[in-house]
Amino acid sequence: MRYLFEDYAFDPDRRELYRGAEVVPIAPQVFDLLDYLIRNRERVVSKDDLIDAVWNGRSVSDAALTTRLNAARSAIGDSGEEQRLIKTLRRKGFRFVGQVQEAPEAAGPNPGDPPESAPAVPDRPSIAVLPFANMSGDPEQEYFADGMVEEITTALSRFKSLFVIARNSSFTFKGKAVDIKEVGRRLGVRYVLEGEVRKASGKVRITGRLIEAATGTHIWADRFERDMTDIFALQDDVTLAIVSAIQPRLVQAEIALASRRRPEDLTAYDLYLRAIQQAVRSTRESLAEALRLVQRALELDPGFAAAAALAGACHLENVLRSYAIDPQFERKEAVRLMRQALSLDDHDPGTLATAALISALLLGDCEAEIEMADRAVALNPNSYNTWNRRGWVYKIVGQPEEAIRSLERAMRMSPVDPLQFTALTGMGFALIELRRFDEAIVAGKKALRQNPSYPGAYRCLASAFAHLGRDAEAREAAAGVLELDPAFTISAWIARSRLSINAKLMIEGFRKAGLPE
Repeated sequence: MRYLFEDYAFDPDRRELYRGAEVVPIAPQVFDLLDYLIRNRERVVSKDDLIDAVWNGRSVSDAALTTRLNAARSAIGDSGEEQRLIKTLRRKGFRFVGQVQEAPEAAGPNPGDPPESAPAVPDRPSIAVLPFANMSGDPEQEYFADGMVEEITTALSRFKSLFVIARNSSFTFKGKAVDIKEVGRRLGVRYVLEGEVRKASGKVRITGRLIEAATGTHIWADRFERDMTDIFALQDDVTLAIVSAIQPRLVQAEIALASRRRPEDLTAYDLYLRAIQQAVRSTRESLAEALRLVQRALELDPGFAAAAALAGACHLENVLRSYAIDPQFERKEAVRLMRQALSLDDHDPGTLATAALISALLLGDCEAEIEMADRAVALNPNSYNTWNRRGWVYKIVGQPEEAIRSLERAMRMSPVDPLQFTALTGMGFALIELRRFDEAIVAGKKALRQNPSYPGAYRCLASAFAHLGRDAEAREAAAGVLELDPAFTISAWIARSRLSINAKLMIEGFRKAGLPE
């Protein structure tokens, strides 16, 4: 369903606001607020109603609420003085008072609709999950296949960077022979996930394929086989496996697409994707390029919370890797951008997880950092990044057991993630503080095999080997630390961030390994 008022069209399923044919930029949390007001326009909505709906009942200041309301008014051409569409009623609440017409949802045309009804493909990654074919020959098993698709659609929708077609639109193709290119065109998406479910002899086999709609290219395909015991647990298990596999593939495909675009055609999102590609390399030059790209993205879209969070993370990396010419400036920029990202969207799991880690390393407000990290995984329990960053936060604040649980969860979700070496290193650091030195060595060696140029793995090994009295191996690992970071000293490492606050045994191991004081 779309809601039409004045010259605006509000599309909740596509999560887009249009003025005429133009898409109006709007922050996700502001969109949620506007959505709630429009849907409840027949009554006055209290402050508590809005907080429950948009902030999940968390404590929100009057200033924060006013900021979001003003942003919602601005997006639809209203203002606090005029209150033409959103009215504030003193001591009562708020109400959407504009004249609204409801129109059929534009995102889900019937397969028989004429070609001119096809919507434009959004800038960000867009996907439709088609109904999975029931290959069991048993009509009663149809509910299981449909339930599987609903679970996957819901899980993908938790990634705010993805544009996910609503179930009702995707299910217009149920039971029909479809051309993937035509599905992509009619639903206005770049990617389509299709699959089959086959049940027999107490087992279920589920196959899935992620396809680039325009070309028909298969980006990912896999098969999952499980025992049919608890149906709901099975759906959760397979949903997690599919979502954690395809979400990184979507991002990689989008990065590849952005890298092929001409510079003059780059959108803020394209620049953000290119910045991610540079940031993960973590060299002095690549981080500088990532910051240049993400700053351009913010110039094009000042409300891009994920871009602000990425910029903050790049400044943090410069501090942690001793790349910073002016470390104090880089620290201040990391914190400033972290706060900017939260002010733009404090309901996005990725932004929350990044902010929690920056704060934990630079500020040390343990209660706030744990709350942000916990909320990030609650909002999206299917994200490798949120669990990985939660693990590091818990390690920094001095809870190594919980850190290990989070990092194990991250690695179980994404067993071939290209950045898994960071989770392994975090585990190694936590295991050292628990005196589980042999296990720390196993984690450190795995991290080193994945990325031989990551200094954290060498630091982990140097400390763990030294605690076990394996002096030759400790000295070899210490030499690796100094080769990658020639200016490394224990005192400088302690001064870089709060990672050293709860790392007593780590530091003791550094000294035993002969690293310079």
